[in-house]
Amino acid sequence: MTDLTRFSINQMTVKQLTLPELVEACGELGIPGVGLWREPVRAYGVEAAAKLVREAGLAVTSLCRGGFLTAIDTAERARALDDNRAAIDEAATLGTDTLVLVSGGLPPGSRDLTAARSRIGDALAVLAPYAGERGVRLAIEPLHPMYAADRCVVSTLTQALDLAEAFPASQVGVVVDTYHIWWDDRAPEAVSRA
Repeated sequence: MTDLTRFSINQMTVKQLTLPELVEACGELGIPGVGLWREPVRAYGVEAAAKLVREAGLAVTSLCRGGFLTAIDTAERARALDDNRAAIDEAATLGTDTLVLVSGGLPPGSRDLTAARSRIGDALAVLAPYAGERGVRLAIEPLHPMYAADRCVVSTLTQALDLAEAFPASQVGVVVDTYHIWWDDRAPEAVSRA
């Protein structure tokens, strides 16, 4: 028999299932962990979702997603920080120690990737202690460079690690999705660095 003790299925992989259907399927198949997404969890109710997975004996391995931290406008940055604090609280309620961050794309009219990444670092400095106090680690996920304009200016694992290393590992880390970094010939070296 295959050892599934560390196996987790991401909710978006089976997004056609409702949360109760996903929980039931995990139980039937012996899958011990689920990576949840905020939108369907919020639609179901965060507290109700936490109770559902807990009573089924499932571990929530991650919550996706926080982030979108690159705005230049002060009010927009404040809204993003507030939303990320809410995501951290949701992760803690669900019992996961990992909140996946999709960092955000270039602000309208900007082409300055370096400045956008710097704003991510500034936001992490605000959010990391808040997350740490709640037992949640912020996990920076690099996305393929074609998403830099609108979704994520962090395109390589090296860039994600450069941002994360400024913080305690218990507060900020990285998450690797091979779908997004397969093209980077330095990814294996970066995994070793991590």
